[in-house]
Amino acid sequence: MSKLNIYIVEDDPIIAITLESILQKNGYSVCGHADNVDEALTEIKSNKPDLVLVDIQLDGEKDGVDLAENLDMLNKPYLYLTSQTDPHTIKRVKQTRPLGYIVKPFTENGLRSNIEIAWNNYIHDEEFLSFSADNELYKIKQSQILYLKAYDNYCYVITTTRKYLVPKTLKYLSSQLNQEKFVKTHRSYIINLLKVDALCKNVVIINNIEIPISNSRKSTLKQLIQS
Repeated sequence: MSKLNIYIVEDDPIIAITLESILQKNGYSVCGHADNVDEALTEIKSNKPDLVLVDIQLDGEKDGVDLAENLDMLNKPYLYLTSQTDPHTIKRVKQTRPLGYIVKPFTENGLRSNIEIAWNNYIHDEEFLSFSADNELYKIKQSQILYLKAYDNYCYVITTTRKYLVPKTLKYLSSQLNQEKFVKTHRSYIINLLKVDALCKNVVIINNIEIPISNSRKSTLKQLIQS
């Protein structure tokens, strides 16, 4: 099993060095670190870490919560590592989706155990869809899928960043999906309920794309989205 690859976002250079040393000592790999949001985002997109440790107080106008909002959009898992526990900060943190919240000062054992537990929960909670396309095998997170569209005996899988043409039917692929999160809106479409931006009279809108709704599915779909 490969090492967990971690990126550090921390504005205190001494803490950053300490974190890197502790992580490497405990068998993790550190692929970089930054002290501000813009640099962190650029390197995270380039270095593709498995996990990000995010301090809230950072250099510049943007803070760790601003970074977390971007990581949520990228579906990149992260842990807060901060000394800030004031009500205003916690209220903002609640609007994001971290794997955990580690309060400074931290201990080596505390840091390691928090990372291990958070990562273990993440990999077991995350669901994937496996398929072949263009003579390549893919295993993508279901949380990245926007919708699926039937195309004859093939099926398009549309994610936040890419469109795959899969030589399988819509019915076949749908059997691999979480039935609580994915629902058929039309005989040719299955959508991710968590990605719906708006529900209109005859269409559902996801990422500015209008997806048709059959008359027989309107009532059920409305109930599912509102629940």
